[in-house]
Amino acid sequence: MRILLVDDEVELTEPLSRVLTREGYIVDCAYHGTNGNELAQIRSYDLLILDWMLPGKTGLEICHELRHQGKTTPVLFLTAKDTLDDRVQGLDAGADDYLIKPFELRELLARVRALLRRSGAESYSTTTGRLVVADLELDVENQVAYRQGRIIELSQKESQLLQYLMENSKQLLTHVQILEHLWTEEEQPGSNVIAALIRLLRRKIEVGSESPLIHTVYGKGYRFGSA
Repeated sequence: MRILLVDDEVELTEPLSRVLTREGYIVDCAYHGTNGNELAQIRSYDLLILDWMLPGKTGLEICHELRHQGKTTPVLFLTAKDTLDDRVQGLDAGADDYLIKPFELRELLARVRALLRRSGAESYSTTTGRLVVADLELDVENQVAYRQGRIIELSQKESQLLQYLMENSKQLLTHVQILEHLWTEEEQPGSNVIAALIRLLRRKIEVGSESPLIHTVYGKGYRFGSA
């Protein structure tokens, strides 16, 4: 699962990002409201954690804009604003939850888990480190998958791709989204690398009479899950 954390307090953002990463989440950080809004527009996230007061564009404005566009990604506000009117304003803008600074880390992690469960994105167990979709199970840490009693050894890129697909099951993932998730701008892989990697992955996780899990949406990308 991918989380966008937008907060201009570096002394808060950096350690919080490390904690969330240790919990098994993929975390993107932005320290400016305008940059955070751009990331929220071009990438697919399972949760947005937004500071209210940000330079360029406030968290409130980012949330309101996303909701106006019809995007339903859960939003958790982190803010020092603690009056009832502030909380009402944040919730009316489309926020799903609200946490007052300073906060306990355990409470933040619990709220993150609750929001992801509520949205249906929480298919990852931080206890076992495994993802499960249909009859396929992925051991993220060890790059091994299991299906119908089979042990499936995966390369690093195959495991990363499968994790991304499973974390976003039932959602259309475009070629651009997959490229941005798996490779940095400096790497710039060839145009056919995604199709080649998908073929390799299919050969490993869809054997014999096993039902297809990776579905091609022609001209757009791929969708993962049972038919």
